[in-house]
Amino acid sequence: MRLDPALSRTDALRCMSEALAAHDLPARDARFLLLDLLGLSATDLILRGDLPLGPEGAATLEGAVARRIAGEPVARIVGTWEFWGLPFGLAPETLVPRADTETLVEAALALHPDRRRPLRILDLGTGSGCILVALLSELPNATGIGLDRSAAALVQARANAGRNGVETRAAFVCADWTAGLSGCFDLIVSNPPYIARDTIRGLDVEVRAHDPLAALDGGVDGLDAYRAIVEALAGGPVRLGPSGALALEVGYDQAEAVATLGTLAGLGPATRHHDLAGHARVVRFGPV
Repeated sequence: MRLDPALSRTDALRCMSEALAAHDLPARDARFLLLDLLGLSATDLILRGDLPLGPEGAATLEGAVARRIAGEPVARIVGTWEFWGLPFGLAPETLVPRADTETLVEAALALHPDRRRPLRILDLGTGSGCILVALLSELPNATGIGLDRSAAALVQARANAGRNGVETRAAFVCADWTAGLSGCFDLIVSNPPYIARDTIRGLDVEVRAHDPLAALDGGVDGLDAYRAIVEALAGGPVRLGPSGALALEVGYDQAEAVATLGTLAGLGPATRHHDLAGHARVVRFGPV
């Protein structure tokens, strides 16, 4: 697709939408790309849609459409995505925050109707920090630690905490799950890798070619991370407080297996929380 620099913003949007539609991609992606990459608001497009792109704008949008047609997600192209109504920068080492993961935030917040209660939160495999930052944004007296094996992911998570105004209440530590950490927490959350290894090659190109493998690969059966987490909490120096809870995001068909792992490890009975599609998306242990 070629865009004439003299083309108006409105006409460019139409051309981009048609180019994406020709590859069975949603036309709304064109709007995301144009607004974000040109630094425009929806109002700008309405009031000043007749302004020409200019050479730089045309080149930027041409490149973005080519990347999208090649299978790169919009979020990767623009470098940011929204989660829980908050903006999050992305890095190659972090997943794109997904709407399904908001179920985990909802389940955690439902345990604490008194949002001003002081809490200690631990986020295992924090990635972009989206879960921890979302929770801290809703719980003004809470503090939290985000752990991740990737130092590069933690750089992005720290930046996201600062971007959303919770940096003074968040710490980020490079560690393999709970290794080297000790203490008592009121809330432990995690969206760990849970894709069975042999199925990764069959995932959509937007995932398998652009999401970090370490954040996808859950081992042979997809449950390796859950085993590590529940075993660490069952007998390690990291533990839940007397009324604490562990909340885990799971794959659409993994709730029963994860509930069994936690129950056998002595974490108590499991509660399931469903996403908008009706899948058991979060498994929670304690409090009853």
